[in-house]
Amino acid sequence: MNTRAFSLILILACVLLAAFASLNWVAIAAPSALSLGFAEVSAPLGMVLLIFTAAICGLFIIYIVLLQAGVILEARRLTKEVKEQRVLADKAEASRFTELRTMLEGELRRIEAQGAATHREFGARLEESGRGLQDKLAETTGTLSAYLGEIEDKLDRALVSAHAQGVAPQIPR
Repeated sequence: MNTRAFSLILILACVLLAAFASLNWVAIAAPSALSLGFAEVSAPLGMVLLIFTAAICGLFIIYIVLLQAGVILEARRLTKEVKEQRVLADKAEASRFTELRTMLEGELRRIEAQGAATHREFGARLEESGRGLQDKLAETTGTLSAYLGEIEDKLDRALVSAHAQGVAPQIPR
């Protein structure tokens, strides 16, 4: 049951009690002999019971107010603790982010250094391959030039010999 409904029921009970007391005021205010245990007094019994009921209700209201005040103070204390814990958690999280950033920057530098080393190694291999290809090309060019020189010599000899014999030169295929 929420506080609003409880308050409405309490107000309704007080209104009903006030209505009952006003309707029966003559009986409540009628004096009677009351025993206090050690003495007897003449007072209206209804009025005494009504005053005791009002005093007990007042004590309950004071108890509820004090209880609510305690709850409010506890809630404030817990809110303050939660705020402090949140601040600590935020600091710890910021520290973790800083640590993560530092680790990532170090890892990035390591990867960049590794990439640069790989790039240098690749460049050296490429240069070595280029030199090897140039050497092979020079060797192939030399061999091809030698073969062409031989063919040219053979053709020159064949032409000279055919010219000396008076025959038309035949080029072998």
